[in-house]
Amino acid sequence: MLLKLTIEYDGANYSGWQLQAKHDSIQGRIEGVLERIFAASVRVHGSGRTDAGVHARGQIASIKLPRDFDPPTLMRALNAMLPPDIVVLDVAEVPDDFNPRRHATSRVYEYRVLNRRIQSAFDYRYSWLVRESLDLSAMNDAARVFLGEHDFAAFQTLGSDAKTTVRSVFVSEWNRDGVFLVYRVEANSFLRHMVRTMVAAMVEAGKNKLSAPDIAAILLAGNRRDAPAPAPPGGLCLVEVRY
Repeated sequence: MLLKLTIEYDGANYSGWQLQAKHDSIQGRIEGVLERIFAASVRVHGSGRTDAGVHARGQIASIKLPRDFDPPTLMRALNAMLPPDIVVLDVAEVPDDFNPRRHATSRVYEYRVLNRRIQSAFDYRYSWLVRESLDLSAMNDAARVFLGEHDFAAFQTLGSDAKTTVRSVFVSEWNRDGVFLVYRVEANSFLRHMVRTMVAAMVEAGKNKLSAPDIAAILLAGNRRDAPAPAPPGGLCLVEVRY
């Protein structure tokens, strides 16, 4: 019996989605609870990794159960046993050939920048505090540079094992939400630290330290050393995986 899980989590207390020896992960927590329920090892396959400190509102995973189990009952059991910062929103039976990574057509992320002088006691875990005034128009000029198919080698973590660094970006835009600037990006897939490095470059554009043509030149050259360090992980959230 193959099931699809829709999961949301606050990633602040975890080393990321992926299982890591001697580190607490989202995948590890869910697998631990499943082992308690079924008295057997159950592997959880995610649609993709999120890094340490990154959040999700719509992570997708699949599990193959050792025996039939009612999906709503399993969802209730998981939520009763998981910590409060990991919640299973839905459990549904899917065809046996469903693969949450390979069958995904796109992923949607959001990044939140708190643009004011003083930190927030409530939102500090879910945003990047940038105290300098930011030019939203310049940031959107920079965001449009990323639209389309490009080689994002300059915007990935060095040492990545990705087979190709070419990605297709369908949506790339900033909007203002009160004191927050919210970046929304949708692509067929993402490289490690790609969104956070893009955000860092666009924030530099908002400070008038980089221009859209500067960022286009970095993208074209493909040299990681030309791009800024990634923005902090707490502002990033996986919103949706589309199929």
